Amino acid sequence: MALPKRPPLPVILIANDLLDGEVVFRTANGWSCDSREALIAGNAEAADALEAEGVTEMSRNKVVDAYLVDVELGEQGPQPRHFRERLRTLGPSIRADLGKQASSDKARGGQHVPV
Repeated sequence: MALPKRPPLPVILIANDLLDGEVVFRTANGWSCDSREALIAGNAEAADALEAEGVTEMSRNKVVDAYLVDVELGEQGPQPRHFRERLRTLGPSIRADLGKQASSDKARGGQHVPV
């Protein structure tokens, strides 16, 4: 079985919290729901280390489905390049008054990802 192809750099580690299912990002101090706090791997060695942390955390039953996501760096912190991960960082898009977008909609200038 072939390993999944690594996304282009830079990358962050994204997962779901095992207890509540919340999307979380690997930080210097553990896991956070805020993608702006995510550790950013800018080279292959750092990406390997993040990926290994994801495997370890899954084996410890802290998170599920940990994987690397390629990001763009900007003023709002690392932003996933692909639609699926961008949507995961925002939460449900059916109602803008619910989920993560409700608390940070003004901070992003009212932008949301439509489905």
